[in-house]
Parts: sequence; C-alpha cells; structure tokens
Amino acid sequence: MRNTRIYNLTGVDCPSCALKIEEAATRLEGVKSSQLNMVSGKFVVSLDAQGGPQFDSLLKSTVAKVDPNVKMRLFKESMGVWKTFYTLPLRVLTTIILILIARRIDSFPLYLLAYLISGYDVIFKALKNIFKGRLFDENFLMTIATVGAFLIGQHAEAVAVMAFYQIGEFFQTLAVHRSRTSIAALIDIKAVTATVVRNGQQITIPVEELRSGETFIVRAGEKVPVDGVVTQGSSHLDAKALTGESLPVSVTAGDAILSGSINGSGVLTVKASGTYEESTVAKILKLVEDSASRKTQRERFITSFARYYTPVVVALALLIALVPPLFSALPRATWLYRSLVFLVISCPCALVISVPLSFFAGIGALARMGILVKGSNFIQLLATTGSVIFDKTGTLTRGEFSYRGMSITQGSPFNEEELLRLAASLESHTTHPIGLAITGAYKGDLLPAEKVKERAGIGIEGFVDDHFIELSKGDGRDLNLRVDGHIEAQIRVVDKLKAEAATAVQALRALKVPQIALLSGDSARSVEEAASEATITEYYSRLMPQDKVDYVERFMDQKPPNSALLFVGDGINDAPVLARSDIGVSMGQLGSDAAIEASDVVIMQDNLLSLPTAIRSSRRTLKIVRQNIIFAIAVKVIIMALGALGYANMWMAVFGDTGVALLAVLNSLRAMKRL
Repeated sequence: MRNTRIYNLTGVDCPSCALKIEEAATRLEGVKSSQLNMVSGKFVVSLDAQGGPQFDSLLKSTVAKVDPNVKMRLFKESMGVWKTFYTLPLRVLTTIILILIARRIDSFPLYLLAYLISGYDVIFKALKNIFKGRLFDENFLMTIATVGAFLIGQHAEAVAVMAFYQIGEFFQTLAVHRSRTSIAALIDIKAVTATVVRNGQQITIPVEELRSGETFIVRAGEKVPVDGVVTQGSSHLDAKALTGESLPVSVTAGDAILSGSINGSGVLTVKASGTYEESTVAKILKLVEDSASRKTQRERFITSFARYYTPVVVALALLIALVPPLFSALPRATWLYRSLVFLVISCPCALVISVPLSFFAGIGALARMGILVKGSNFIQLLATTGSVIFDKTGTLTRGEFSYRGMSITQGSPFNEEELLRLAASLESHTTHPIGLAITGAYKGDLLPAEKVKERAGIGIEGFVDDHFIELSKGDGRDLNLRVDGHIEAQIRVVDKLKAEAATAVQALRALKVPQIALLSGDSARSVEEAASEATITEYYSRLMPQDKVDYVERFMDQKPPNSALLFVGDGINDAPVLARSDIGVSMGQLGSDAAIEASDVVIMQDNLLSLPTAIRSSRRTLKIVRQNIIFAIAVKVIIMALGALGYANMWMAVFGDTGVALLAVLNSLRAMKRL
C-alpha cells in the first residue's frame, strides 16, 4: 500500500539545496520517491507503508542534517515569518562596525570576532558537509577562501568577503520570497469557509466539508467556495483572479458560477455542482502548485553543472596556488592570494538561483494574465513556437450554434415541424453544440429515441417514432437529415467566428510564427469560410480525431529544428492531438478535467489574444534567462582570469560573486511584469 506524506519546508531557496534534500529523503528506508517544490515549499514523500509521527521525526532530522536552516512542518501547519529577515541585517551591521573599529586600532581579535559573527553559519555548514563527504558547494568555497585570506594576513578582506556574501544571500532570499509571495497572492482564490443551508439554518463550515448538491450563500465581498448554479439573486462577480479579465461578470438565477470569483454586490443563493476537490479553484491551485516541478533543460543543466563545476574550480585554484610558484619569482603568498580570489569569484550562486527564478517569475506573470502553464519547460517551448495549429469549433469560433431553418427535399412526405421534431428528439441524446442548437429550436414535446449512436466527426443516428434517423455533415454548414435512408432535408446551423480571431492570427504572424493552420472535422465549405475570415491560408476539413493526429505528426516532422508545435483545441474532443503536440493549449474549457489533464497550457479567459501574449511573455522570460547566463559566466570568467594573473583583488571577486548574483536575481524579477 502506497502512502503519501506532505510537508511545508521553508529556507530552501536554491535548486541544488532542494535536490540534496530530495536525495537524502529518498535514501530513507520505505521511501519510494520524494519531490520538493521550491515555489510553494511543498514537500511530498511517497512511502511503501503508512507513515506517522515516527517517520515525520526521522525525516525532520534527515532534512536538518542536510541543511539545519531549513524548517519542516506538516503541510497544514503555519510556518511563520523567516527569521533570516530579522537576524541577518543585524549581523551584517555589527560586522561592519567591528571592521571599522578593527581597521582603526589594527586588532586581530576584533577581525576574528567580526568574521565569526558574519560567517559562523557558513563555516558550520561547510564543516558538516566535509564530514558527510560533500565538499564542493558555495559554503566550502567561501570558508576556504576567507580562512586562506586570514592566514596570509588579509583580515579585512576576509571579513568583508563573508559579510558581502551574506548580504548577497539575504537579497537573493528576499527576492525569492517576494516572488513566491507574489505567486501566492495571485492564486489566493480559495475560500476558507462556506455558508451552507442545512435544515433551514445557515451555518459556516470549512469549504472542504461542503457537499455536492447543497445550497450555500455568498454575500457581497465573499469568495465563491465551489462551482455552482445561482438559484436566487443577482450580482456582479469579480473573476479577475481566474481569467485575468478586470471587467465584472453579471450573473442571475440559472447562471453557472466558478469558485474563486468574488461577489461584488447583493446576496447569491447557489446550488453546489460538486465538492471543493472537484472545483475550478482546486484544479487551478494544484496546476500552479505543480508547475515548478517540471524543469526546463536549462534548469536541469544548471543544477548538474553546479555539481561538477565547483570541484573543477577548486582544482584550478589549487593549481594556481601550487604550480606557478615553482617557476615564478613572485612570493608563494601572492599566488595563494590569487587562488583565493579565484575561489571567491567561482561560486555558481548567480546561475543556480537566477535561472529557475526567471522561469518561476515568468509562470507568475502568465498566471496574472489568466494563462496557466503547467511547468517552466512549457515556458521554454512557448518561446520557440514555430507552428500554431487551431481547432475550429469552440476555438476559432464561439461554439454557440443557432438553428437557421431547413431546406426540405422536394416531394418529402414530412413538413418542417415534423422533421425538426425528429431531429431534435435524436439530438437530445448528445451534448454537442450543434445538437443543442437543434434541440433548443424545437419548442414542443420530444419523442423517445432508441439505439442512439454518435459517430465522431460524422454525425448521430438512432430510431425515433419507428423511423431510422441520421444526421450527418453535408456541404458547408448544412446537415443532411435522413429518414429511413432518404435525405428529407438539409438543416442550416450557424457558428460565428470569435471577434478577436483575425487579430490574434495577425499577432502571431507579427511574432514571425512560420506556420499557422486550421484542422477541423467540419465540411470543406464551412472550414474554408472560417479560415478566410480568420485570414488563415492553410486549412484542412472533414478530419476525424485520428486524422488530426496524423496531420500534427506530419507537421512535426516538417517543422524547423528547435521549434515547437502548438495545438489549440477545446481540451475534450481534441485530447489525443493535444497530448501529441509539443504544447497543447486548451481554450475556453475552464473547470474541465479533460482540458486540464490533456493540455499543457490553460487559457482561463476564452480569448484568442491570450495566445500571442503567452508567446511574447515566454520569449521575454527566455531572453532574461539567456542574459543571466551570459552575464554571469562572462563576468566570472573575466575576473577569474584577472585574478589568476594578479589584476583582480578580493573586492572585485566579491562583486563578481555577490554583485553578479544580485544583479541576475533582480533581472530575473523583470519576468514578473505583466505585458
């Protein structure tokens, strides 16, 4: 039996630290897997058997051994405010005062005291890791470099390096924390309680206890706890947190409303259409929470890179300290100093922190615009979009069909009312938008239908009033209505293109997307009309679901290297092709399990203009990632070379390490800006 334990961790602000904790937990007996989400601090551990307080204590001690500064609690417990934000500035201020006094009176004990105050935790972590056989990390580098500086008499520089390293760590932690809380604020859409009507009384209960079918009350200013249908009252709902749309939505009796919306005015009585676990808000929170667990190639590379990079630079520093003195007239202490400068600058913090933070910020920016991305790997794919393939019904079009009459075959024994009744009776057994339009057009009593069978991409058939009825696609937007094998009429239905469709396609062309195409199961005439109106020149009609997959696979074989194919569909009927594409985007299916499961990106607002916005934002995020990588590596390589040649001192090394890391982090936060 598999059991899952969920915890909150605070103080984990870099991927390498998270990886060490995951590896340590996985080595424990009975643990099948572990996953630490740096974004939310959520730590999920999967066990072979039931866990309990004893396992919690074991895991807590294991995490403490990896990093004593990381705090762990069960998932529902409050974590409080990080003590780092209070203690570290005080330590740094004390260190600076002590340095100034020590420089004036030339006091080694004061330098040593200042060093221990500013860096005791770094030294402690380095020593613990050494005894555990984990030598090469930033704590080891800082400790070796600063202790070495002390040994060669560079006391002030040793203390300053440690102090500025701590300042950099503080601002990095602050940046991650602010980014994390910004994301948390964006998805703070869950109602904690619900006012439910039971036995004629209004009682307040935790939202998780509200049952499907129950009636609940939503007052002005309150969040809608679960999805439901308004049974009484009218109001305006603020759904900005869900859709990114600032305009309020008017609702009245009979309207469906989504959890997470905020009631603007009036009192609404609502019938719950499901439990909290089944609600839109629960699905969204899970999607955003899990997004950071899917890493890009760059993030995985940077994490692996740090593992091998640090031992290499330590070896190079040793070579600088030991080899040149054998052939140079310069004192050995000079070469030792150069090697210490080399160590300080070599710390990979700027890359390890800024790269995942950039993707994290990019996910947050898209969430603010009503675009949910399942992982930072899809940010990278969106940025390289080379093909955009659209579905038609419900994607390019509104998906709201209306009946526009029929053309009856000459000599038919049926009149329009009789034929519409037969068609509506058959279509009442489907939820397809065309079927709903036909059923809604007939206002009388429907007949029972038997042996109803839907044929995907073709139509529907069955027996009504002892007649075998078939509705299938004809030419254009017409449907052939067959009665006992004879075409008795052609039914006309209309589906309008979305107002923004052509503008969205033009925006994609402006982004230089090479291929824009339309795949549809509708008739040739209908698809041609929609494609022409949307200014799409490549389109294919009368496609079965498997045909769409075949076309997408063909497009993927033909696309340029290092580019991604994006398919935009309704998230239900197009699940196979959504799953086959590099990026599956679900439009206008908020709250649908199939949409969230099958697609990689969920457009919460049913607006095609969100698509070019997502691509632009992702390209900006990837540009920031490249900037950070190039800037950090370039500055480090230059200062490392200058340090080895004797043209850089500890102060330049501090800038090359802490300064570059801080600038990279601040640059990463630009990805949070909304386009």
